[in-house]
Amino acid sequence: MDSTSNKIISAGLLAYGMSGKVFHAPFLHAHNGFNLKAVAERSKKNALNDYPEIISYNSVDELLNDTEIELVVVNTPNNLHYEHAKAALEKGKHILVEKPFTATAKQAKELFDLADSVGKQIFFYQNRRWDSDFASVKKVLASGKLGKLNEMHLRYDRYRKVIGPKAFKEQAVEASGLLYDLGPHLLDQVISVFGKPLSYHKILGKNRKDTAVDDYFSIQLNYADSVNVFVTSSMLVVNPQAAFVLHGVNGSFIKQRADSQEEQLLAGMKLTDEGYGIEPKGKDGLLTTIDNEGLKTEEVVPSEKGSYLPLFDAVYLSLTSNAPYPVTREDVLIQLEILESK
Repeated sequence: MDSTSNKIISAGLLAYGMSGKVFHAPFLHAHNGFNLKAVAERSKKNALNDYPEIISYNSVDELLNDTEIELVVVNTPNNLHYEHAKAALEKGKHILVEKPFTATAKQAKELFDLADSVGKQIFFYQNRRWDSDFASVKKVLASGKLGKLNEMHLRYDRYRKVIGPKAFKEQAVEASGLLYDLGPHLLDQVISVFGKPLSYHKILGKNRKDTAVDDYFSIQLNYADSVNVFVTSSMLVVNPQAAFVLHGVNGSFIKQRADSQEEQLLAGMKLTDEGYGIEPKGKDGLLTTIDNEGLKTEEVVPSEKGSYLPLFDAVYLSLTSNAPYPVTREDVLIQLEILESK
């Protein structure tokens, strides 16, 4: 938190499912610059069990009508992001919006214009930029040890054979399916490093019995200097492959998906607990390089500590001192163009 500012920003969550409980409330509660004032919960009042001091409103409208709340976290189902983000802006709130920001670039641009007209800020919740495993990837890229990069693969796989109960993920509604669920994570990581691709090619698949939405996607993104990046995700992978595979002229880097924050927070761990954000042993990345004589050297690359708190630091600093937020509107528009392309 910016030590030069004593401002406390009152915040509210529009939902308290897993994302509210795991990805937002612990950080807003722990951050000295925010006051987690309220949550919207239609039926179960689970937030009150975790944070007895907050207000549990019965509806989104009730929370948006709270004039003390300055920042609203839009973490409702994907197909409601545009509607709820617009409503929050019209009530004079800054917004932090879960991925995907909207279903289309057109919707995003409308919200950008609205935010500008009412003098409020939009923040994009792309927390996977702060994963421990992705931090390892960036560290290796920055080291230059791979030499000129030629190929990079990012995977995010699961095994979920049965059609899930969440309609906004499994029914053919706006922004549903695996592409809109995990695609924003992978694409944002790529865009944060490489920017806008020169071209891209996308493949979708429906492999589970009776699925109404895509449960597989693969996207090839082409960049200058013959750099090719592949992002892939499937819901039918029994034995997951490495999440990050990088090949350069001088070497390769292999890394498993191992960020522990989600599992730790679900288990009740606090941000201040020893071991928070530390990957399990044996999950370090492997960097293999080759010299001019053809001699190979293997190097274990320890992972950085993961923490999503810097995302909330960035929101706070942007609101209090106009510091630039790391996930830009252009980043999101590039992502949405790829997501909605045919």
